[in-house]
Amino acid sequence: MQRKEAEYTIIGAGLTGLTLAFYLAKSGAKVILLERSSRIGGVIQTRREHDFTFETGPNTGIIGSPEIVELFQDLEQKMEVEIANPAAKDRWIMKNGEWHSLPSGLASALRTPLFSWHDKFRILAEPFRRKGSNPDETVADLVKRRLGNSYLEYAVDPFISGIYAGDPKRLVTRYALPKLYTLEQKYGSFIKGGIKKSKEHKSEIEKKVSRDVFSVKGGLKNLIMALGNAMDPSNIQLEASEITVRPFNGRFQVSFRNNKVQNEILSDKVISTIAGVNIPSVFQFLGNERLIHISNVSYAKVVQVVACYKKWEGKSLNAFGGLIPGRENRDCLGILFPASLFPERAPAGGAILSAFLGGIKKPGIIEKSDAEITALFQKEVADSLNAHNKPDFTHIFRYEHAIPQYEKNTGDRLAAIEAVQNEFPGLILAGNIRDGIGMADRVKQAKQIAMQLLDKKQAQV
Repeated sequence: MQRKEAEYTIIGAGLTGLTLAFYLAKSGAKVILLERSSRIGGVIQTRREHDFTFETGPNTGIIGSPEIVELFQDLEQKMEVEIANPAAKDRWIMKNGEWHSLPSGLASALRTPLFSWHDKFRILAEPFRRKGSNPDETVADLVKRRLGNSYLEYAVDPFISGIYAGDPKRLVTRYALPKLYTLEQKYGSFIKGGIKKSKEHKSEIEKKVSRDVFSVKGGLKNLIMALGNAMDPSNIQLEASEITVRPFNGRFQVSFRNNKVQNEILSDKVISTIAGVNIPSVFQFLGNERLIHISNVSYAKVVQVVACYKKWEGKSLNAFGGLIPGRENRDCLGILFPASLFPERAPAGGAILSAFLGGIKKPGIIEKSDAEITALFQKEVADSLNAHNKPDFTHIFRYEHAIPQYEKNTGDRLAAIEAVQNEFPGLILAGNIRDGIGMADRVKQAKQIAMQLLDKKQAQV
């Protein structure tokens, strides 16, 4: 038996856990980070193969919060942020098998064939519609009510597929898209809210929240390595299996196995950043009733196909990528063009396609064989991108619990988490089971928790 003590024990070394550990350790606190896999980073992983650099998992992030701006400033000596080629601003949406650019302004919104003329004129009255009164209104119902069905089908539905791999008929707006919900509830309208927010005073750091698409030079793994290298390696425990937590004399006893050796940490605080599906085995002491609410999360099952071409012979890929609405009834949710966004990701004249299939609407695709998935992918590429030559190599990645869905039961989950944290001070249940799923959301949550913990510590001195 090996025993240690720590001020903070963090379970899960994905982006949330690493960012949290980074800020706590930076303050001089004793932090131990536990990760059940053999590497840090969670689903973020970059590969280099045959002169191609590609991601398995998230391909990009958005500079969407002050906290992620601050993190990049804190790490600027350890990694280099890459802002995507301006072509990234062009996002394609498929309609009737053809790609069309998603409108970026009033003129293009009037010209686009994506939306009906009825809805184009109807949007002029959006600022004068009553705000909704149902706190659990779905994204689909909200968009139809304020903008019209064509905006739902050819703007919001593919957007939801690209972010959540989800179904706007199931996602609740105030949880899944809280900024959109706030625009209506606070300002009475998306349009009025957008105008008023653009005129609000911003701090210097808020002015740097550009909403730009970003990666990191050499791939997102270099963000992960920059965070990991900032910690004492002896305080990062990989391949930690059979992790369990229980209260013990006003603190927490964290037990786990590593290389068949039993380990124990006596910790003042425990912060979990793991997926909801894994919470019951770790926090058994909470009891079944509470654990049911906390772990009751639907997950999109996603298949990612990464295809690399030394010579691209199809449609010019001068865009972020293409998203495919559910109305098109295809197996593919969308295809991203990473080598069009960032330099040195593919040889000159080559291309990388990162396609996502399945999701909430077609969960069975994850069960298909590699050969079947490859055939689906190649047909989609031939039909939609006019590329009939095969890639030089392809990788297929399956994610059984890819993206949590913020559906109606999210309210019960958040209430259960709050009750547990009130009953057991020092225990925090974080991660993407709450507060958003994007990289900016994960960094924001982590830094806010770190600052709250450090402020409490300072107040007790």
